Amino acid sequence: MNNVVAIVGRPNVGKSTLFNKLVGARLSIVDDTPGVTRDRIYGDCEWLDRHFMLIDTGGIEPYSDDIILKQMRRQAQLAIDSADVIILVTDLRSGVVATDTEVAAMLQKSGKPVILCVNKCDTVGELPADFYEFYNLGLGDPIAVSSVHGHGTGDLLDEVLKYLPGKEEEEEMEEAIKVAVIGKPNVGKSSLVNAVLGEDRIIVSNIAGTTRDATDSIVENEHGKFVFIDTAGLRRKSKVYDQIEKYSVIRAKMAVERATVCVIMIDAQEGFTEQDSKVAGIAHEMGKGCIIAVNKWDAVEKDGKTMDSYRKKLMKDFSFMSYAPIIFISAKEKIRLDRLFELIKFVDTQNAMRISTGKLNDVLADATARVQPPTDKGKRLKIYYMTQASTRPPTFVCFVNNAELFHYSYQRYLDNQIREIFGLEGTPTKMIIRERESGKK
Repeated sequence: MNNVVAIVGRPNVGKSTLFNKLVGARLSIVDDTPGVTRDRIYGDCEWLDRHFMLIDTGGIEPYSDDIILKQMRRQAQLAIDSADVIILVTDLRSGVVATDTEVAAMLQKSGKPVILCVNKCDTVGELPADFYEFYNLGLGDPIAVSSVHGHGTGDLLDEVLKYLPGKEEEEEMEEAIKVAVIGKPNVGKSSLVNAVLGEDRIIVSNIAGTTRDATDSIVENEHGKFVFIDTAGLRRKSKVYDQIEKYSVIRAKMAVERATVCVIMIDAQEGFTEQDSKVAGIAHEMGKGCIIAVNKWDAVEKDGKTMDSYRKKLMKDFSFMSYAPIIFISAKEKIRLDRLFELIKFVDTQNAMRISTGKLNDVLADATARVQPPTDKGKRLKIYYMTQASTRPPTFVCFVNNAELFHYSYQRYLDNQIREIFGLEGTPTKMIIRERESGKK
């Protein structure tokens, strides 16, 4: 799912109601007060076996001194920058207003595909004469929709699919390993993507935050097929002062969500920072395969022990993801990029690993014989059996007599035992505990 479709429109035209209808879940707050959707909300949308990401842009944080037109300009600009297709929502009841004309003109200049949606066409049958007024916006045939009742949403989605890549292209993308290059601004993410592409596809500059958008680049080489998703750097919350930066954080999170492997880039000269930990935390929590790439290694003064001591320090800093391999690279000098590709492939297979129930229970029997499960007030934890529920990340379900007795330390012990036997390098794992008697989690 590589495409982004943004819903824009002035406050109170029914953007969030339409978003909820298309996504099929109430993810957006719906209210009659203009500007209720303060933040962008995104969800997966599926139509005719095709998937895309839908964003409800909402009214952008209306400050008291902000006029609606100013907000709308900013909102439309964000959609232009970030979406592949834009749905402009208007309101049949209020007709075409000056704001609609202004935004339609902006969207037209962008060159992006724009679909005009006339909402609140709630009566079935002949369209009212007011509907034809929307042709004046110059965006082609308007589509009549009732986001409350769902009329016309199929026609709207059919129109969206016309602008998205065909099924064959999507399937081709599915075969490739999707890699998100993440990290704080100015660590060299774009330089890395340019180095693996062998061309300057992305603007590279020493000014932090040059990459405003997440972009996809397909790379095919002797190691296989990869889709590199370059993301704008994640900044500290206090620095997220303008809307474009705020949007970058959401886009970076979306890029991580779409990827199967995340390359977490660190600046060798700066070393580990709190921000690096936050960036890595996003990939870890989403269960992605992770690689820590220390960039600009060519600029570090070294002796025989530099790499070793640097690695030890990083292992301490990233103790919450001790499974992640560490590689020292230079995007600028193209040092160890072949090794990086090998690691990406390896980590991807580990993230998708499936272990049979029989083998898992052999490890479980051995582990519990070596270290007895914990007891509390005379009651001992019994683990009946373990099975793997899913991959990406490998997720194990343990059936036990009492979930409260299954302390985190014992879970970690079992996780280490599984890793010792099966590897699972570069991927987080999840453990779900179920009580067999009561059926409770």
